[in-house]
Amino acid sequence: MDPYILLETLKRRTGFNEAHMRVLAGLGHYMTPLASEVALAFYDYLGRDPEMRDILWASPGRVERLYGSFATWYRELFSGVYDAAYAHRRYRIGLIHARIGITPGHMVPAMGIVQEISLEHMRTALRTGEIFPAVEAFEKIIAIEIALIDESYLAALEVGFKLGTSSSRDALVEGANVLLKEARV
Repeated sequence: MDPYILLETLKRRTGFNEAHMRVLAGLGHYMTPLASEVALAFYDYLGRDPEMRDILWASPGRVERLYGSFATWYRELFSGVYDAAYAHRRYRIGLIHARIGITPGHMVPAMGIVQEISLEHMRTALRTGEIFPAVEAFEKIIAIEIALIDESYLAALEVGFKLGTSSSRDALVEGANVLLKEARV
């Protein structure tokens, strides 16, 4: 499925609308300064898992690049712009994760860290009447994020299995390589 069509479908399914976009954009000045802190906590969490530690530190400079990419990703959550380019970037993130061996079983639980830190900051930074709309908008965009990235994993698996790869881990990696090379996203 085309990432933008998927994004529009997910917006409809979650009820994510213009009001949520405005709330997220308004949260930007509160939330984007946390990008580095959230990135550090995210990769610290992942690095506690021996399998993930091996993946993250497999090549020199990878973790440092990932911190920067993560901070950009986090800031974009609060951009207020959720268009085709946004959808394609998110889909590509999933394919890049798949290519290096990061599975949904690693990524989805780590997103809990993103939510935990972000929601706690909202609770302390916002006034009482602002909290509910902020949490609602944030939870919707996180659900959309996870679904977009998850769909890219599924696409990579499908391509990998069509190539005749027998294990799901290898199919994920090979399928992601093909999709990234074909620049389908």
